[in-house]
Amino acid sequence: MTTRQPAAKPLSIGARLRAGLLGAACCCALVPALAQETPPRKALRVCQDPNNMPFSNTKAEGIENRIAEVFGKALGLPVTYYSFPQRLAFFRNTLRFKLPGQDYPCDIVMGVPVGLDEVSVTKPYYRSTYALVFPKGKGMDNVASAEDFLKLDPAKLKSLRIGIYDRSPASQWLNKHGLLEQGVPYKLMSADPAQYPGEIVEKDLAEGKLDAVVVWGPIAGYFARRVKNPALVVVPLKSEKGVRLDYQMAMGVRYGEREWKQQVEGLIESKAPEIQAILKEFGVPLVDASFGVPTN
Repeated sequence: MTTRQPAAKPLSIGARLRAGLLGAACCCALVPALAQETPPRKALRVCQDPNNMPFSNTKAEGIENRIAEVFGKALGLPVTYYSFPQRLAFFRNTLRFKLPGQDYPCDIVMGVPVGLDEVSVTKPYYRSTYALVFPKGKGMDNVASAEDFLKLDPAKLKSLRIGIYDRSPASQWLNKHGLLEQGVPYKLMSADPAQYPGEIVEKDLAEGKLDAVVVWGPIAGYFARRVKNPALVVVPLKSEKGVRLDYQMAMGVRYGEREWKQQVEGLIESKAPEIQAILKEFGVPLVDASFGVPTN
């Protein structure tokens, strides 16, 4: 059973986070919560972006929605969602938002990168990486790795229009390989909540406005599958010295809620097969530590 609370009214003006990977950031006092003072949960209350597929939306169709439903079933609780666009101050306006005399509106963020310090981060449940996406039949059909791509005829490489989000690892990767001039930058953040990260693949690449894109893996895999004509190829990219492209993803709870965090981590472990099945269903490129930054 899934019920939804009304979408939160924005408390501040901010640009919408478009790359599913990068979380909102804002300093806030940490609020400790003693487990013995916490009343029994009546629902699994999830903080989410209302329009951030393949991760979440108001129809509960995303990866994180599906995993939340698995957790809710395991806990014997209904799942509710508190929605707020992933703009700046997302955590302040969701997980840490509390008016005097009222409860928090939600208790967990289903997807945060390991290393984020705005929330208490659980153990990771998947690792993905940025990916190169391009259409078949455009002179790149033999490309199966970054090395293959970079070995294309120099004239071919120089002719490409490669879509990237500005200030993302993708722009660093192009710069390292002398392809920054071929990059077509898109704003990482948009003030329009109707825009979504996959537009760069589903619209501009599919319509031929771009020859290739480099985006976060879950976005690449999901939206490439949605495009039927032309067929799109997804090539996961390995991190390189000076350019990190792979990230481990986890869940986030409030600092001080140790028992809740342990319970969530227990679910991550016990429901790992179901979680992995959901990730694969959505076309997420799942990689191992070999895709990390080389140590030698």
